[in-house]
Amino acid sequence: MALTITEINGIFTVEGMVNSTTANQLKNYCETLLNTCGKVIIDLQHIAFMDINGLMTLRELYAYAKSSNTVFSVLGDGSEINQDKNTIKAAA
Repeated sequence: MALTITEINGIFTVEGMVNSTTANQLKNYCETLLNTCGKVIIDLQHIAFMDINGLMTLRELYAYAKSSNTVFSVLGDGSEINQDKNTIKAAA
């Protein structure tokens, strides 16, 4: 499943899977926005799946924003991820 990013009123909604195949796409897109806008808000409420690569990408984006004095915020509680399960397991 491809990663789709759409913007509405300054909030970038991410849909699809954030994994080893798509994590760099998300990182590059957000870094470009941070460099041009100085502030990025992403909504992860509608992602279908996120693996450790996606989590590491979010961590890297937070670090990048901090080092460049920009703002990176994440929305979404993950309630749509694995709706049939009570927990999300991630290997480190």
